[in-house]
Amino acid sequence: MSEARGAGAAVLAMLRSRISDGEYRPGYNLPPQRALAEEFEVSRDTIQRVLNELKTEGWIESRQGSGSRVRATLPIHVATQPKVPPGRTALGPFIARAFAQPVVELDVFTFTSESLDTHIRAQAEAIRSGQIWAPERIALRLLLPSDTIELPYPRARAAHQSAPDLTELDRILRARTREITQRHTSSLRAALRDLMTEGLVPDVEVPVREVPLVPSHKLYLRRGAEGLIGPYKIVERRILMDDDTEIDAWDVLGLGSTLIRLAHDEGDPNAVGSVFMQSWQEWFDSCWHRYDLS
Repeated sequence: MSEARGAGAAVLAMLRSRISDGEYRPGYNLPPQRALAEEFEVSRDTIQRVLNELKTEGWIESRQGSGSRVRATLPIHVATQPKVPPGRTALGPFIARAFAQPVVELDVFTFTSESLDTHIRAQAEAIRSGQIWAPERIALRLLLPSDTIELPYPRARAAHQSAPDLTELDRILRARTREITQRHTSSLRAALRDLMTEGLVPDVEVPVREVPLVPSHKLYLRRGAEGLIGPYKIVERRILMDDDTEIDAWDVLGLGSTLIRLAHDEGDPNAVGSVFMQSWQEWFDSCWHRYDLS
């Protein structure tokens, strides 16, 4: 019996370590009990006791017939709990944390939705393949710049080109930008709506509104929890068109742009993260309601 308890303690410590180190990420399933028993060379009963202890401690949650998964919010009393510090971050982990919640609530203001589409489709495939549990509801509100305003980018560079040429090149670049926006917005909406059609997520809402605003930044808000904001950097680059021609232009780059993360502090409404979340959520809501054309 003492040997079994010792083996269980070793497995427990190892699984805690894997979760705290991020090997088993929040929202992701643990390996099946049989696989864990074979890996650690212990009985299924020992694995069940270990999983019950992890559940009691707040590391994992279980559903009958679905195994165990790492909780989105890990126990704060554990010194080795991994934390997501404020500062420079990436969009992928942010979207993954959103989809680890029972209800996914995201508000986004962006230029073309290209980056967002990439990560939304990755989460949809993770749900479909069983890598993560399906949320009960997905609500994503998307603000995009209106096609009726004249955007300052992308614009053709003036070097070695006449004014009529620039006008035509700018028209071509605007059409290309519009096509990119429509393609990626349709893609991410379809990816999420398919989850509802397939019976994986009961409730999906993906409304999109166009606003007469020039986006100087991209904004991602996980309502009441955390947000990302990052400036669009105007760069000089050569744009390859679908017909293999190239246009020298001033443009903004979204993929790989710098994002700064701030999180709401429930214990301090005056903390930087709390003020950030409140002010930008109010900004988003005001734009959303102001340009409601329904």
